[in-house]
Amino acid sequence: MLQAIIFDFNGVIVDDEPLHLELICRVLAEEGVVITEEDYHDKYLGFDDRGAFVAALADTGREQLAANTAFINDLIARKAALYLRAIDERCLLFPGAVELVQRLAARFPLAIASGALRHEIELVLARGGIGNYFRAIIAAEDVSECKPHPEGYVKALAALNAHQLQNGPNGPNGQSVLIQPSECLVIEDSIAGIEAARRAGMRCLAVTNSYRADELNGADWIVASLTECNLEQLSAHFEQ
Repeated sequence: MLQAIIFDFNGVIVDDEPLHLELICRVLAEEGVVITEEDYHDKYLGFDDRGAFVAALADTGREQLAANTAFINDLIARKAALYLRAIDERCLLFPGAVELVQRLAARFPLAIASGALRHEIELVLARGGIGNYFRAIIAAEDVSECKPHPEGYVKALAALNAHQLQNGPNGPNGQSVLIQPSECLVIEDSIAGIEAARRAGMRCLAVTNSYRADELNGADWIVASLTECNLEQLSAHFEQ
């Protein structure tokens, strides 16, 4: 049975993948590194900022810079400042995101596992009025490996289970029952994210916000928009 739902953030809740592309390209261009939109889509979409900067530098022959932690941290900080300035001027939540989160939170514990920075996630959720619906947030700072590594989703489930234990028994016999990976649904938009979910032992619903449906065929289910997500159908799929 479906027991918990873990959301990706960028490209699922917040429509900011074009913004990330713009800002990563801008920061890299300041260092004389040029990547195209096609490069970003094919290679770096789904990475966190660190992974994207390291990979882009390595791919363009700047391996020494890619291995320089202080340099990468500076790129991340510069991009983060630009991001916060940009979202201060724009409303980026996807249509249906707020309503879906509200509906799902009434039935299931929710978490986020994202390559975004924590303060970026919390700021956007607060502006949408949905921050309190998530019991756990696993952000870029909380993991050592970015997607397609499953670490983020594994830690999100661990955080949900820790919350369950802290809030008392939830089983029929007064015992605390831990949620299993197979009882989790991940909502993703990227190929790397789908792989991360599968490697974590979770099922995945993909939304075609960033990739075409044929590119997301590793997911269990695919929808064109969050507005198409049907709670009863999702629950029924888990019982098949």
